[in-house]
Amino acid sequence: MLILTGTDLSVPALTGAIMTMGVATANSILVIAFARQRLDAGMPPLSAALEAGATRLRPVLMTAMAMILGMIPMAIGIGEGAEQNAPLGRAVIGGLLFATVSTLLFVPIVFASFHQRLADRKARKNSDDASTSTNVSV
Repeated sequence: MLILTGTDLSVPALTGAIMTMGVATANSILVIAFARQRLDAGMPPLSAALEAGATRLRPVLMTAMAMILGMIPMAIGIGEGAEQNAPLGRAVIGGLLFATVSTLLFVPIVFASFHQRLADRKARKNSDDASTSTNVSV
């Protein structure tokens, strides 16, 4: 967003980036916590991740949109001295646009692939243990 608006990187812009990371982390935790609940309920990893993304879509969008809409006046920089904090608003808006898409797409994909890999490894280990115990008892 800073590049698109021609805004220089500054301390307020970096502060906006830090704020964005906090909101993005909270939204990602919301999605992951719900996916873990579904996983613990016996759902396959991919189904748990997809349901978490779909179910938590509204809360994630509401959080991001509230922050984005709240930062628009600051990002515009109208008023005396407002140009000093405009980079903060622009960084938050751009960061949250990217972070919201990442939270709703990238986080569930990584969750599903990670937990699918763990399930495959556990299944492989169980089959190896079963074949080893069969050979030992013979």
